[in-house]
Amino acid sequence: MTAAHPQPTEHSPPATDTRASRRALVSSFLGSSVEYYDFLLYGAAAGIVFPPLFFSDLSPALGTFLSYLILFTGYVSRPIGGLLFGHFGDRFGRKNMLFITLMLMGLVSIGIGLLPTYSAIGVAAPLALVFLRVTQGFAVGGEWAGATLMAMEHSSEKARGLGASIAVTGGPTGAVASTLMLGLFAALPDTQFFSWGWRIPFLLSAVVVLIGLYLRLRVTESPDFQHAREHGFTSSATPLKDMVTKYPKEVLTGSLAGAAPLAVQALLMVIMVPYAVQVSEGAITRDSALFMLTVASAIQIVMIPFFAHLSDRFGRKRVMLVGAVLSITLLWPMFWMFSTGLPRYVGLAFILGNPIIQSSMYGPIGAFLSEKFETNARYTGSSLTFQMGSVLGAGLIPLVANRFLQDGEAYLTDGIWKVALYLTGLYVVSGLAVAFSKETHPDFAKAKPSTARPAIVSAG
Repeated sequence: MTAAHPQPTEHSPPATDTRASRRALVSSFLGSSVEYYDFLLYGAAAGIVFPPLFFSDLSPALGTFLSYLILFTGYVSRPIGGLLFGHFGDRFGRKNMLFITLMLMGLVSIGIGLLPTYSAIGVAAPLALVFLRVTQGFAVGGEWAGATLMAMEHSSEKARGLGASIAVTGGPTGAVASTLMLGLFAALPDTQFFSWGWRIPFLLSAVVVLIGLYLRLRVTESPDFQHAREHGFTSSATPLKDMVTKYPKEVLTGSLAGAAPLAVQALLMVIMVPYAVQVSEGAITRDSALFMLTVASAIQIVMIPFFAHLSDRFGRKRVMLVGAVLSITLLWPMFWMFSTGLPRYVGLAFILGNPIIQSSMYGPIGAFLSEKFETNARYTGSSLTFQMGSVLGAGLIPLVANRFLQDGEAYLTDGIWKVALYLTGLYVVSGLAVAFSKETHPDFAKAKPSTARPAIVSAG
């Protein structure tokens, strides 16, 4: 704290506007759902659609690898988008940035739906796909933290975990919508599906994007941001430098804490759907595997707020640590169920994976990451930590799993257990990151803060 920025005095938080809070929650939920519908739709299509259409001159194995590599580029660009939108979101408000991210995502989704394939324009097709995927990741990078903060900062102090989780549930809601839509069109004959059917789910997002943009225009700015701005506490001109100098532990532990649950989400959608089809030897079809994942994601929409509510009652750290232990215990039965290739067990494996294993740590993560940072650095900090966790978890797991799960006998037997071992190790790392983190819930932290609006200090 420099002399130019005196210690702020305590200010009572503004009274919660119930109507504005409800509108912010709905807007954050719907906008986040649309963003993740578009982003995860690529993941669902990566192992099914893009290899034969955009890499048709290559072997199926190499085409699949390159499709997953393009998938990874979207995760790499997410921290960049998180830093940029986070910086301007901390300086000028959450609302404006969220409008831009949603509009950008809608344009990208339409672009993918209209994109010519390799047979039409040659190598320009996969290059355009790379550009659109990178732009998609850039937009999602700014979306998650902004939507989470708008929902959390419009909530009461006692229910911020639950409030943040409303935006977080946009992930599984988007997964439900994307897998359901792709599953419906995947039931078409191959000639129709690969010629035009796969494009429709991408193009349909334009309708929901317009609704989301309308709602975001009507939502009020975050009370925390307004409170900070009224008292002169603006973000730093060098947000990345602040993350390194002021918040290095928060960024490191937050990124590692989110890596494992985010890896589960990507693994189930990108890898286990085509795996289930192949290992079942015809007992599970492409569309039925997608519907299994859809059911699991639908259940997760309820389970994420449930675990977030537990973190409001018992603390973020305690719930996430229990979630890490629970996940490590249940990972191996889940992979065994997948390895059987039996529809009833594969369906249970999807339900065990998303609603329980992933949600137990993922539910509280919105508040857990956001509360690590002061108000004037919260958008930047929570964006960076979550998106770095996405790179380490969701971005890498398809490449790692694809390396282990090769065609042939090893694909059906040994490879699946290598993936299980890798994911177990990742959960150990995430659990340790939580263990070395400070409790972020003010009621359970060792040193309770004042009753003022939390953490509104100057960047000086």
